[in-house]
Amino acid sequence: MAEPVGPFHVLRAGTGRFLCYCGPDGAVYVTDAMEVWAGELGDCPALGCRCSPEEHGAMLRAGLGHGAAALSLGPGSATLRLPEEPRCPALALAQLPAAEARNQLRALVFGMAGCIESLERRLEVAVETLASSCSPEKNAARSQQLFLPDPSSRKSKASGSALPAKRKVPGESLINPGFKSKKAPSGVNFEDS
Repeated sequence: MAEPVGPFHVLRAGTGRFLCYCGPDGAVYVTDAMEVWAGELGDCPALGCRCSPEEHGAMLRAGLGHGAAALSLGPGSATLRLPEEPRCPALALAQLPAAEARNQLRALVFGMAGCIESLERRLEVAVETLASSCSPEKNAARSQQLFLPDPSSRKSKASGSALPAKRKVPGESLINPGFKSKKAPSGVNFEDS
């Protein structure tokens, strides 16, 4: 039994939920995880469809993607309708025998598991690629820059207004501001020589 081809869509019919998907052979499957209904897109002209099977398949996928498909169940059969598409009104689905349904469900489960594994691998590669593009040194520098004041704001403040000059206190050292000399400044006496 061939594995399913996505996309997978959840349909609601009454109080039940159903999974609708396409097979690689162009068949459409609907299941409630206990029973399986199947229909061929090539059977559309018998139901009054005025388009090719490929076109009907594209319309069906689009309708499922938009949530515009309606499922109605009958004894031993089901009908998948596209109420918004008058050219392709319905697809008849026949209930599969128990053995065939079991094989189809097995293929569905393992096909979905393969899709999940593939998505997990792609996610791991994407995460590794993202992590390697940002080295720890760059990350540390970026995080430190977040806490530093913006240098452009300092430049604009300095250029916008002149800071008031600090007044020199008598006896304060020019070389070491804030330190006062213990001796009073004497200066140079030119008269002694």
